[in-house]
Amino acid sequence: MVVTSCFAERLAKHVPLSDAEKAALARLEENPRKMKRGGMIQRVNDTVTELFVLREGRVMSFVILPDGSRQILRVYFPGDFIGSASTIYSKAPESLVALTDVVVCPFDKHALRRLLEEYPRVAALLFLLSNAERVAMTDRLASLGRTSAKARVASFLLDMFDRLRVTDDSVSDSFDLKLTQEEIGDSIGLTSVHVNRMIRQMEQEGLISRSNGRITLHQMGRLEEIGHYTNRHKDMDLDWLPVG
Repeated sequence: MVVTSCFAERLAKHVPLSDAEKAALARLEENPRKMKRGGMIQRVNDTVTELFVLREGRVMSFVILPDGSRQILRVYFPGDFIGSASTIYSKAPESLVALTDVVVCPFDKHALRRLLEEYPRVAALLFLLSNAERVAMTDRLASLGRTSAKARVASFLLDMFDRLRVTDDSVSDSFDLKLTQEEIGDSIGLTSVHVNRMIRQMEQEGLISRSNGRITLHQMGRLEEIGHYTNRHKDMDLDWLPVG
């Protein structure tokens, strides 16, 4: 059994967890599985028997559209509960693939029932994170339909940056995105050529800079204005959570 739980550490960013809650979450990570970049964790329409906690690396969820193009739905970071959309379906509604070499911790889908029954505050935190993810997805949907290419790229970079800051205290103003321009484009409905053009334009304007694979964000207020961006990962109302 793991001594610590990256999932517990993720949830504890919002409220302190009891030892019992931490131990319950750690049980979900008892069987870590290493996978190489590009490894398929779950295929759309597969029968769902497992859910996952991401221990190391990055994972994406995606669907293939009728024209054969790919729509990336979500990028997951260490400490994230991945495959949560599969909790309510018997068939997977999306595919999950490793964006980097990863360590994922699969657990039986029915283990979630016991966790939710015995630890209502953990259940409430999962509900909170699920809704924050839904609102962020709604923001991106609105962006895809109503904003410019530059606004989409700015908003995407800010969202990745803010999500990384939730779990990685070492992130200041720069981060390693670990995404290709094609993957960025598949997330926000642009071609890789268009993404490259927008990134170079933002560099020329002094809004961002790149070095050794890392992106540094400058003029954060201006980037938020360009991207019509709202940080959905802070200022959450936690007063309604059950007492631990």
